[in-house]
Amino acid sequence: MEWHQIVGFHHVARLGSFTRAAGVTFRTQSALTQQVQALEEEFGCPLFERIGKRKLLLTPAGEKLFAFTEKALSEYGALVEEIQALKGVPRGQLRIAAPFTTLYRLLPGFLEDYTRRFPWVEVSLLDRPQKGVVELVKSGEVDFGITLESAVPGHLSKIRLGRVEAVLLVPAGHPLAGAERVDLRSIAQYPLILPPAGSEYAARRKLEALFGKEKLAYRVVMESSNIELSSVYVEIGLGISFATVVRNLPILKQRNLAFVSLDHYFPPEYMALVHRPDKSLPSHKAAFIDLLLGS
Repeated sequence: MEWHQIVGFHHVARLGSFTRAAGVTFRTQSALTQQVQALEEEFGCPLFERIGKRKLLLTPAGEKLFAFTEKALSEYGALVEEIQALKGVPRGQLRIAAPFTTLYRLLPGFLEDYTRRFPWVEVSLLDRPQKGVVELVKSGEVDFGITLESAVPGHLSKIRLGRVEAVLLVPAGHPLAGAERVDLRSIAQYPLILPPAGSEYAARRKLEALFGKEKLAYRVVMESSNIELSSVYVEIGLGISFATVVRNLPILKQRNLAFVSLDHYFPPEYMALVHRPDKSLPSHKAAFIDLLLGS
């Protein structure tokens, strides 16, 4: 078993496709096929079950080998960083995935401080929805994800961050702006800006279920998957919207918006920093956690 075979097999297994793995490894599809075939000959058993022309599933032997390759590649990355440190040339990577609003509202000031303290760390940020964040952490493509705690599966490690709550987003001066609590009938009187319909957006599904239970008609004036975009159109009076926010963010006070609690319909949640439960973290990654918790 050779190193290039380990790397090739790992990416084919992770991505479930020879074509996609060829793109990230800068090898041809036929070269990856030959590497996997060589491993199958060495172990004397198939590593993938091929279903149709495109779908690949790991066999039990393939699952064992994939677990090994994940550990080997993770330890190799840590080894490179440790050797660089011994040479007096610190080097490291920090890969973070989070939804757009988290990257836009929560991280800029904090990351400015982090990169000032660790200028030798190569920071990569990926804008992804909640589900995409979890998938990237699971696959090992990122070191950390920031997402809602409820979206984190039990086999991943999570660290609770700030409390967030569901709110109705209305323009300042709106008739509902001063209310401590609003009911669905009051909300349904106004045009709504909602996430797109579909299984990916749990808040939209729950709202539709609540309106349906109360037999309330409502009008969707705009669909937007980005709360920052939605808030712009709330400010100009196109409609009212829904958001999950950290209430004490100073930047929110600069907006021409009012926030009405919806915790009687949506229980409060928490943001969480999520990562794989691997061995101890390198110092620059541990420092990221410490700074985030102390910010």
